[in-house]
This record gives sequence, structure tokens and C-alpha cells, in this order.
Amino acid sequence: MARLFGTDGVRGLANRQITPALALELGEAAARYIINHEPAPKHGKLKAIIGRDTRISGEFLEHALAAGIAAAGMDVVRIGVVTTPTVAHLSATDDDVALGVMISASHNAMPDNGIKFFAHGGFKLEDAVEDQIEALLATEWERPIGAAVGEIEFNDTHAAQSYIEHLVSATNCDLSGLRVVVDCANGAASKLGPEALREAGVDVVVINASPDGRNINDACGSTHPEQLQSATVAAGADFGVAYDGDADRCLAVDHAGNLIDGDKIMGALALDLQARGELAQDTLVVTVMSNLGLLLAMSEKGINTVQTAVGDRYVLESMKEHGYTLGGEQSGHMIFANHATTGDGVLTSLLIARMVKESGKSLAELTEFIQRLPQTLVNVPNVDKIRAATDEGVQAAVAACEERLGGTGRVLLRSSGTEPLVRVMIEAATQEIADSEAAALAEVVRERLSI
Repeated sequence: MARLFGTDGVRGLANRQITPALALELGEAAARYIINHEPAPKHGKLKAIIGRDTRISGEFLEHALAAGIAAAGMDVVRIGVVTTPTVAHLSATDDDVALGVMISASHNAMPDNGIKFFAHGGFKLEDAVEDQIEALLATEWERPIGAAVGEIEFNDTHAAQSYIEHLVSATNCDLSGLRVVVDCANGAASKLGPEALREAGVDVVVINASPDGRNINDACGSTHPEQLQSATVAAGADFGVAYDGDADRCLAVDHAGNLIDGDKIMGALALDLQARGELAQDTLVVTVMSNLGLLLAMSEKGINTVQTAVGDRYVLESMKEHGYTLGGEQSGHMIFANHATTGDGVLTSLLIARMVKESGKSLAELTEFIQRLPQTLVNVPNVDKIRAATDEGVQAAVAACEERLGGTGRVLLRSSGTEPLVRVMIEAATQEIADSEAAALAEVVRERLSI
């Protein structure tokens, strides 16, 4: 039986895979685990907070989760529409929060949704803990009764303000004089993102910040930067940034509308933090999806790179284990360990703004030293992703592709941790080679693994 939790919580089609019944049972199981492993407070009960993005399905999932957690004996505070980093921050800084819950499918389309948990301290639950919670779903238990059940309240005032104050404090720079276009993806940062930038002094031009429950990530945000590119040029802005649905990632465009992906942002910020003495061990943590051009550019600047499996949780694990302070993904997840316990798109945009303001250089100038190798990424849907690593025909095709590329490129084949698809990535000396090799390998995957 497939594991319920993926690389970023439990995710799927809302009201099909992610049902109110599942949300209630997950809430009960998570609360039972926390109650069994956390010391009881001197007064009252252990407390959980629940946040969500702007998807319409988040409303019924929020109520189901709250019911499950309270039924297991924890108090619940629903904090409304917030970003994933807000939930992580409150889980880390509020002494009485024993469990944080975020309802979001991040960059996925509106019909999807997901549930992810944060432990006290602000970190996502470890795989072993998720497995124990999953195991509790199938076990009988004695439910609390009477005064032993939890209470549920709604309070969205403290969460956003506390988080914005944290962001502005982390930046610690007057950013007045900068104009920045912000694409909020009609998601969780639609209010919070622009407010944080304005608090720091930025002249903000906002697009896609009118969520209606159905338009999250719809042709906008970090997965669709076209509107941001044109709006940034039209506004005469210094640069633009785009968040995803829960704002744990950030991509950018320069003043001319050119896309600045996560690799280029990480590389430039790594140099900036190194100059400030804040890049621990002169090391940047990336995943195997980062472009080879970033690794070469970092090496030339005297910065080490450590590669992990795909997923910001694996980047964070390496950072925690070795004491590194900066890591992230090409997709725009960036973790600044001195300020956050998870990827944070709004924090990233503020640190980009600080770098531009204090350097006196444009974002284009600050990132031009990173020359990307041509890269093609093909997503192959509706295939048995479990067999991708073991199918002989697929592995033979990978080996043949690697032989043709020789030392001029690389091949990466991986199953998505959050969607039913296999990703084929090729880097090569030319875009034509990358495109043709990716198309050929994707066709093999489609034929061999189709379901």
C-alpha cells in the first residue's frame, strides 16, 4: 500500500482523495500523537493552530481538521488565510503551540488540496512521525469525553501581524525608493505579501491579489510568470516577484522582464550573505534539480554546494544536520535558517530587495554571473511512477541518453512526490540536444509506465 504522506504532506484532489472524513481522521491521529509525546501544559490543554490558502475546499477541510483535533483533546485556533511560512513561524515562536497545520496544495491547480503538519519549533514532521500518525488512523482508541475534549476558536489578528513584524525585522533595511511588482497568485499572500513589503518601505504594484476561492494559481503566480514579466516592464519597476498559492516559494523577473529562477536567486543571495558573514561554512544547499551552471558559478566564487534529493524538506534536513544557513530549490523554495524553518517566498522577496537596494545594482547585474546550461523538463502524467526507478526499459534508455551526452550534460529522472507523474530533466550543451533527448526519454517513460 502506498504511503499516505508525500514529500510535502498529504496531497490530492479535494473531496476525492482529500476528503473531510480523511481530514477529520488525520486531525484526530495527529493530535493523539502530539498528546502522547508532548508534556501537558500546567494550565489548559495542548494547542494546535490551523491555517489555509484561498482554495474553496480549504473551508470544509479546515472545519473537519479542527473537529478531529478537538475531538482528540487539543484546543484549536483557526487563524484563517495565511501563508505556510506563517504557520511555521507561529509554531516556532508561540510557546503554547504544540502543532501547526497548513491546508494547501501549494502551486497545484485549484481542484487539489493538501494537509501538512508542523511540530512545535516550526519544522515539518519527520517521515517517521508521519508514519506513526498514519498508523494511528487504523487503530481503535478511547475518545475523551466531557471537559477533556478541546475547544475551537477563530482568531486571525495575531498571526498576520506577528509574521509581518518578523519579516521586516529580518530584513532590517529601509527599502524606500524601490518599486516592485508582486504577483500574489490569488493565494495566501494576497494581503500579507504586499503589506510586508510596504512596511519595509517598498513602492508595491500588486497583481493577482483578488482571490475568490477558485482562481488560485490560475495562469498566474510562480508557475505562470508571463503577467509578471509584462507588468514589471509596464510599471517601470526595479524587479518583480511571484509567489505560489501558499507563498513558500518565490521567483523573480528583472527590470526588463527576464525570468530570474530559483537557481539565480539562490546564487546571488549566497554571495550577498557571504559578504555579510552570514553564509555558514560558505555553503549553499541545493537539490539535484539545480542547473549545473549554478554549481559551476558557485565554485568560481569560492562557495561550496551540497546536493540533496528533490524537496525542501531534504534541503532543510541537510541544513539542520550540518549547520548550513542557506538552501533551496530551482522552483523558488528558499530557506534562510537564520530567519525561518521552511521555504518563505515573502522573506525571499524582501532579501532580494535589500540586496538590490544596498548594492546599487540591478537584479539583472547581480545574477548575470550564473550562466545556465540549456535545460529541458518534461512532466509525464498518468504513469506508474513507482516503477520508474526499476523498469529495465526505462533504465536502459536513461543509460543510453547519458552515454550520448557524455560529459557535456546530465540526465535526471524522478517521480513526483506530490503529483501522479514522472519528471524527465535533461541538461545539454545546446537547447536543441536537451529538447530532443528529453522528448525521446519521455516517450519511453510514457510507453513503458502508462496506466
